[in-house]
Amino acid sequence: MKLSHIAAIVLLGTTLTLPTFAQPGPGGGMGGGYRFDNSNTSGWTLMTETERNEHRQKMWNSKSYDECKGIQIDHHKLMEERAKAKSVTLRQPRYNACDRMKARGYFK
Repeated sequence: MKLSHIAAIVLLGTTLTLPTFAQPGPGGGMGGGYRFDNSNTSGWTLMTETERNEHRQKMWNSKSYDECKGIQIDHHKLMEERAKAKSVTLRQPRYNACDRMKARGYFK
């Protein structure tokens, strides 16, 4: 097989697979994988890994901005109680996850 044939096959294969890399990642198409972490979740360090996963699922499963805010408020109250019990200051998130989800069109 000639080198030009091999190059053509490689080029064709690369061209056909590139669109699959451009598809939305986890998180329902929210910018390639919107995440909940210590930058947008109060009390992240006060939760176990299981609790983080449960909170993440609740947030993803919220159907409206108001429902998201309700989950956030309830979560924040719980984290305030934990922080107080441990005599630590509850750090505020750098940005609001519900506001960002709304801005990105996650809620209809």
